[in-house]
Amino acid sequence: MKRKLFGTDGIRGAANSEPMTAETALRVGMAAARHFTRGDYRHRAVIGKDTRLSGYMLEPAMTAGFVSMGMDVIIVGPMPTPAVAMLTRTMRCDLGVMISASHNPFEDNGIKLFGPDGYKLSDAVEAEIEAHVDNGLGDHLAPPAKLGRARRLDDAKGRYIEYVKQTFPKGLTLDGLKIVVDCANGAAYRVAPKVLWELGAEVVPIGVDPDGFNINKGCGSTHTDTICAAVAAQGADLGITLDGDADRVLIADETGRLVDGDQLMALIAGHWRDAGKLNGGGVVATGMSNLGLERYLGGLGLDLVRTDVGDRYVVECMRAHGYNVGGEQSGHIILGDYSTTGDGLIAALQVLAVIAEKGDRASRVCRLFEPLPQTLLNVAINNSGGGDPLAAVVVKKAIAAGRDKLAGSGRLLIRQSGTEPLIRVMAEGEDENLIVSVTSDIAAAIEQAAG
Repeated sequence: MKRKLFGTDGIRGAANSEPMTAETALRVGMAAARHFTRGDYRHRAVIGKDTRLSGYMLEPAMTAGFVSMGMDVIIVGPMPTPAVAMLTRTMRCDLGVMISASHNPFEDNGIKLFGPDGYKLSDAVEAEIEAHVDNGLGDHLAPPAKLGRARRLDDAKGRYIEYVKQTFPKGLTLDGLKIVVDCANGAAYRVAPKVLWELGAEVVPIGVDPDGFNINKGCGSTHTDTICAAVAAQGADLGITLDGDADRVLIADETGRLVDGDQLMALIAGHWRDAGKLNGGGVVATGMSNLGLERYLGGLGLDLVRTDVGDRYVVECMRAHGYNVGGEQSGHIILGDYSTTGDGLIAALQVLAVIAEKGDRASRVCRLFEPLPQTLLNVAINNSGGGDPLAAVVVKKAIAAGRDKLAGSGRLLIRQSGTEPLIRVMAEGEDENLIVSVTSDIAAAIEQAAG
């Protein structure tokens, strides 16, 4: 069944325009409640959000949808996406909701749904919920005496902070480390600095003054110059930068140089292998991960298994084949021993544990391989036109020519973003000039076809 509302990471779009309207949020809440109501007991959903202004519109709309179907609602306010996944499990809820557009600007918002096991929903379940949105919700409304109730959970942040801290090895401390943490004016602006401080670090928080409009604006993991400059200015030992809903993380070492998700996965996988904790004999990543990571892991006798882009697909592969480390170059790191989805704070603590254990600088601990040159271009498209630029003859010819030029010395990945109106063109290879030329030619062809 083809999905219309859901993309690669839930439902996403411009706030107060379809599909991110109060009306659609109400109907999605009703449809999700219908799907997950499976018995005579009192069903419950937990709702979290990031700091976007539009969250004030979408949160009550979804709450009303659940309540109208007889489902109780637990409201936790601004919380990281992985915190909602954790609370869904630990509070034995039937459904979890995160209202967030992740790394997108404040004008956008989104809805991410988690099942009772804390995992994101499969394509098939999302398609079934979409079918309910369009058909027969009125026949399943709760009678007046069985309407749901809504209440706020005041200690939700404390529960998540304690959960995250328990993933840090006992006997280690962050004493003596000065850490800058950029919370992107987003969902982790309260919890992230507290976790690091309670584990002993000297914390310099930035991006912790949300006003509804400034989430991800000039800060966070999509604006990494901010964390790199802050680390240098503060003379810090390292920096941690999160995105708007804190499900991804990147690191800046003490020199102000960025460490991406590929390096972080390499570090964690190698450390866990040495400790006998790594399952599956390797790491699950996407087609975006650098060939340097694959070669590094191969040198350790570990595999790199690639999936489609999207942390949900990484998690599905991890679960199906028994891996406990996976993620994306962008900083979604999934550690199956601790979390059901990407968790920027938990991943950061695993990196900090290695730094604390070795007593060495981040620049030496976190840089394990030299990445191959890689170029990524984002080409804006107009989704309302109905055509697919990738199907155009001129684009197909450009892609074929690019693959021929890179044959044997690199690789090419072209895909349409599932969260933004963009086509992403990535090339990787030994010859940097060649990959720049190939991506430029393909991007120009896409712009011509989309124009």
